[in-house]
Amino acid sequence: MKYYLTTPLYYVNGAPHIGHAYSTIAADVIRRVKRMQGYDAVLTTGSDEHGQNVERAARAAGEEPAGFATRVANAFAAEWDALGLPYDRFIRTSSAKHHETVQWLFDRCMKNGFIYKSGYTGQYCFHCELYVNEAKPGDLCPDCKRPTETVTEENYFFKLSALQQRLLDLYESDPKFVQPESRRNEVMAFVREGLRDLSITRSSIKWGIPVPAEGHHVFYVWFDALIGYLSAVRGEQAGGEDLWPADLHLIGKEIVRFHAIFWPAFLMAADLPLPKRVFAHGWLLFEQDKMSKSRGNVVRPEPIRRVIGVDGLRYFLLREIVFGQDGSFSYDALVGRYNSELANGLGNLASRTLTMIHQYRGGAIPAAGESEISAVAAEAIRAAEAHYNEFEFSRGLESVWGLLSAVDKFIVHQAPWKLARSEDPAASGQLNNTLYTAAEALRVATVLLAPIIPESCAKIWTMLGMAEPLDAARFSTLAWGQLPAGQKIGETIALFPRLEQKETIAKMMALEVEVAAAQAQMLGRAVPPAAPPSEKIAIDDFAKVDLRVGLVLSAERVKGSDKLLHLKVDVAETQPRTILAGIAEAYTPEQMTGRKVVIVANLQPRKLRGIESNGMIVAASLEGGKPVLAGFLEDVPVGARLK
Repeated sequence: MKYYLTTPLYYVNGAPHIGHAYSTIAADVIRRVKRMQGYDAVLTTGSDEHGQNVERAARAAGEEPAGFATRVANAFAAEWDALGLPYDRFIRTSSAKHHETVQWLFDRCMKNGFIYKSGYTGQYCFHCELYVNEAKPGDLCPDCKRPTETVTEENYFFKLSALQQRLLDLYESDPKFVQPESRRNEVMAFVREGLRDLSITRSSIKWGIPVPAEGHHVFYVWFDALIGYLSAVRGEQAGGEDLWPADLHLIGKEIVRFHAIFWPAFLMAADLPLPKRVFAHGWLLFEQDKMSKSRGNVVRPEPIRRVIGVDGLRYFLLREIVFGQDGSFSYDALVGRYNSELANGLGNLASRTLTMIHQYRGGAIPAAGESEISAVAAEAIRAAEAHYNEFEFSRGLESVWGLLSAVDKFIVHQAPWKLARSEDPAASGQLNNTLYTAAEALRVATVLLAPIIPESCAKIWTMLGMAEPLDAARFSTLAWGQLPAGQKIGETIALFPRLEQKETIAKMMALEVEVAAAQAQMLGRAVPPAAPPSEKIAIDDFAKVDLRVGLVLSAERVKGSDKLLHLKVDVAETQPRTILAGIAEAYTPEQMTGRKVVIVANLQPRKLRGIESNGMIVAASLEGGKPVLAGFLEDVPVGARLK
């Protein structure tokens, strides 16, 4: 049986970051799950290399688009190799194979009457590479909020409007074609509003795939890139079946319309089979904002990989975030999950179980009878596979940790360290049963966790002394009691050394700066300099500013404003001060209440929204205007002056 899945083809106007890694890691997990179910699973990833943005990025780097695209595509491939993500196909949209497939599909659509030539004048977003319907000159793009530009071109158009009803019929007849349900509802609502014909060529740019018989037209980047999923495997087979159609396109939610509307429409027009499922996962949020190359608030996987390892990153992303929904990334949460669940949980269970087998039974798995844990393991096997099938990775991991928790309690209750010292004749049998139960539960958990943390599971498998390779394990044959009695176990090694929170985060953040600089150099861009210091002032000027420590007694949002918080601040005066602070997009009222802040105490009062503000909160301003409040490591009394 074949199972063909794809990641997005990543756009080469920027370097890989953790958002790209999130998609690719999830796809790798699905590929591993399918292989454990007996499928001949094939994963395609690759690079989307054409269009105005790449042309502009290459020009800014002082080189031709082809060379620039090659370097960035290689950076993506190298990142997946470093993260241990064994993709089966890497398609580049600049390849000859892809060019031929795009032109072939265009010809099929044209012969079937879905292509025509016409002129067009309208507003175009060069960042999103998309015409903005209904926009007027000066309007912003609704997606990226950048100014649109007026463009007049002769283009080839695709009759998207002619396929509106067929698309709606598809969504109705196959509810799983677009998932999760929220994305399906979004797509259906968009199509019901009415589809307009789509311009699929450009005559204003040169970096793209030439249109047959047209010397000055190239294909629109989205018509071009989507076909990459087909060109990667066109004519190929796996498991005795044609690899096309794709069983799954795994994408980020911001590109769901292209994949769930444009792509099936192109295939319908060409009389080609449709993909079976489009799953659009959510965004990774950093400091409650979407990670974005343009905002500069990205996190890169390399520093995390180098400090805590690939499996630590994989586990966090798939355990912390409900797949399909938006999820928050923070270094604190990353290290916290690693310590509590990998170091103290799985790692500790493996270490003490195998150490006790070495110590009490000479490194050989003891024989044992029935165990109350067998039923827990059977349920974990059933639940984990069921959740993995629905891409509910977090819930699948909950099932496995339920098994690990049950085993931990079982070990504590049985107290094998006491049984080993007991002179009761029955104690030896109880000890055998305890050690076997712990080791067998560890074996079952290792198989269930292999798609999520493969490197660590391979180490546990070796420590258990298993003869067959872990890659040969299958969900269908996984059951309790398969660990052979008498089997010699391997040397026990530490899997997840416990991390010091502050020190680990500091290392990752320092490496983030280093990697960001290396990526900027790779892209031919200058490393952003630190903000220059303001014009120098005399000490007497600084002495005029009265900075004091204040305690926020209460905080509430200002009606009609998204940015302002109304604060009552104690600065050791007879009455608390009223201060309006433009920090509501970064801090909630609950976060501010009871917090010590620095205020400028001798500013002239001013009215905002009808409220008189008597002071200003001191904060750093990061890129994009995000405020970060000044604070203290030590306890400082309210009203203290800063000097």
